[in-house]
Amino acid sequence: MGGSSFSSDQGNAHATATAQLVATGGRVRLTSIQGEGIASALLVFKSGGASGSTIATYGFGVDGLSVYVPGNGIVFEDGIHVTVTNCPNVSITFT
Repeated sequence: MGGSSFSSDQGNAHATATAQLVATGGRVRLTSIQGEGIASALLVFKSGGASGSTIATYGFGVDGLSVYVPGNGIVFEDGIHVTVTNCPNVSITFT
């Protein structure tokens, strides 16, 4: 059942509005997303800040969003920015 010691380089971030979740200036991998649902919710994840390149877009409804990215996650070359529409809060994990 595993070893006696475990470590992880996972980080997490939370936002209630559009925000820079992981600072620009470094490569990062998005490994999970949790979003509270409201009708017509939308999360747009960008690399390179608010005006950067769109990497992933998730639209969802009242059931919310729960994404666990398999493998090594989604690569962002320059931090993670999220634009939030109709979503009271979003939480991510990253490496």
